Amino acid sequence: MVSQAGSSLPWPRVSVVIPTLNEARNLPYVFSRLPAEVYEVIVVDGHSVDDTIAVARRLRPGVRVVQQTRRGKGNALACGFEAATGDVIAMVDADGSADPGEIPTFVRALLNGADFAKGTRFATGGGSSDITRLRRLGNRMLSTVVNLCHGTHYSDLCYGYNVFWQKHVPVLDLDITSPPSRRGDGRLWGDGFEIETLIHMRVAEEGLRVAEVPSFEHPRIHGVSNLDAFSDGLRVLTTILVERRRASHHHRSRRASGARNAAVPVSGLIRMETAVVRMLFVLYSIEHGCPCTYTRQDQHV
Repeated sequence: MVSQAGSSLPWPRVSVVIPTLNEARNLPYVFSRLPAEVYEVIVVDGHSVDDTIAVARRLRPGVRVVQQTRRGKGNALACGFEAATGDVIAMVDADGSADPGEIPTFVRALLNGADFAKGTRFATGGGSSDITRLRRLGNRMLSTVVNLCHGTHYSDLCYGYNVFWQKHVPVLDLDITSPPSRRGDGRLWGDGFEIETLIHMRVAEEGLRVAEVPSFEHPRIHGVSNLDAFSDGLRVLTTILVERRRASHHHRSRRASGARNAAVPVSGLIRMETAVVRMLFVLYSIEHGCPCTYTRQDQHV
């Protein structure tokens, strides 16, 4: 292993986890951008009906292919984390929006003392050629809510490019063994696009050291994204509410022992979260050319 300049630690074994669902046309670019020193590549497939698995094996004969246990990006990532055997795990999207060539920059942040290297599009050196006005403003407001809840300084809550030490997987407490839900599409809590927010909140709750790393988001190369800014934004907001409730249970023992935690009054957070929902609705209406009405009854939502 090679020692990294500026750190006395050897270069770690990096496991790259790539969730896929019909991404055969995008994998050639993604795999071509993988750094040579990557230890293993784990493709977690959501039962693709194209040649995703065959293409992955042709491009990288040593690739590990894992079938996810339920549906959704969150479940795919959880399955990949469980399968990873490296020292470090890198979360990389299969659509070409995240550049695997940035992985060494994230790893350097870990070698310099971080537990979790979090990508951000909104720091100097980062950016996006894909984010919409709705997603940008919604992300900013949701980040503000989480920062007030946990005293964090996240600048890009919903970005999914992250690299972290494998030893911290238990902190995330992600379930891959439960059967699919009998309701709806079968997804359980954390199985969808809310996974990034869930991870970031649990990392903050455990007090892990987080370093933000500038990253550039590119447009999807082929295909259509399954992300819906409005509905997934509401799902992220629900995640914040649920994870805040979960965190409050963990804090009880600390309060009983006399430890004091800075907190924002619940009423203030509820008002802020309600404002986020209204803003998402307004922006959604503007972007889709729909009339936006607001009545006095809405004040009591």
